[in-house]
Amino acid sequence: MSRAEKRLFIMKRFAAMLLVVAMAFACLFAFAGCGNNDKGNTTKGSADGSETGVASGTFKLGGIGPLTGDAAIYGTAVMNGAQIAVDEINAKNGNVKFEFKSADDVSDAETSTNAYNSLLDWGMQILIGPVTTGPAIAVSSLTYSDRVFALTPSASSTDVISGKDNMLQVCFTDPNQGVGAADYMSENMAGVKVAVIYRNDDAYSQGIRDTFVKEAASKGIEVVYEGTFTKDSSTDFSVQLTASRQAGADTIFLPIYYQPASVILKQAKDMGYEPTFFGVDGMDGILTLKGFDTSLAEGVMLLTPFAADSTDELTQNFVKTYNDKYGQTPNQFAADAYDAVYAVYEAINKAGCTSDMTTEEICDAIVAVMPNIVLNGLTGQGMTWKSTGEVSKAPKAVVIKNGTYVLPENQ
Repeated sequence: MSRAEKRLFIMKRFAAMLLVVAMAFACLFAFAGCGNNDKGNTTKGSADGSETGVASGTFKLGGIGPLTGDAAIYGTAVMNGAQIAVDEINAKNGNVKFEFKSADDVSDAETSTNAYNSLLDWGMQILIGPVTTGPAIAVSSLTYSDRVFALTPSASSTDVISGKDNMLQVCFTDPNQGVGAADYMSENMAGVKVAVIYRNDDAYSQGIRDTFVKEAASKGIEVVYEGTFTKDSSTDFSVQLTASRQAGADTIFLPIYYQPASVILKQAKDMGYEPTFFGVDGMDGILTLKGFDTSLAEGVMLLTPFAADSTDELTQNFVKTYNDKYGQTPNQFAADAYDAVYAVYEAINKAGCTSDMTTEEICDAIVAVMPNIVLNGLTGQGMTWKSTGEVSKAPKAVVIKNGTYVLPENQ
């Protein structure tokens, strides 16, 4: 069916629905005139927010992210976390089930667009992803025009969701990370002198840097140096590190991904420079980077909504399942993806979607109920979503000790 034929079909279906509604109101007023005072049963959602006995079918979830290349740790973790959630939901043998298929975009916008179209050909009805910011910005415009509901676990730029009611985030946004880092330093690191090293050709890195610098100024945090790099100059940071030390920086803020961060940590060690390194969610995954000496990350701080050593039952069950299935400790990207699938599951149930609905119908139904979804997940308790697509949950700081994330002593 062509796009035009789909629109005509939907218009006819809408007209038919209006006729049914009009007839229903006519019947309602007729019964009201009979003086019937019986109160009918009110259908209530179950404990997980679902509407009992309404939603049904097997829905096709697509996942897009880097499964190869420099950012593969992120994409692989997302697909693994999503698969665990899908397996759990399917094991319930309830009315709603999922079929999940992932596609590799090597963190490239054009490749991600091709992956999206390929998943549409497969029959994708809902998208989990894309994982990284550039591809997510490119694909979100397509999901908006096609009316495919999308929930990205980890693409944190506000450009991903801006002006698109059907693209939402599970991760906290770049501004939230910049503000969160400045707030933490202001409250816990009095008198700190900060250098910022960021990638100025990357929307993710630039966005967090911009908010951090603005917030730092308002809180009296002294930024003594800023150094930049690009994708093509991410192998030598001697100039930036030397300048940071000469400026007296005792803390280096790194709003960047784990790959260049690993180089910075190694080169700082080699030159005998030992500031406190403070990263963001993009650094999560550095401990599982192939060939990386994890001792270099000792004492590194970063913002993340998830810590694998948390003692709550949900986290421990997830960590065990992930370890058993994939032989690794999950990072926050896996946890965000797990929560993303459960958010979609809750929304499908609450909206009463069925798998034979069109993607447009499913999308609009989920969009309508998302502001009413409350999710207790791995990455936050009482998570809700704004109409802008932003999730409401707070980032928290963790510190790396002996190869694991732990809460700082002052938290």
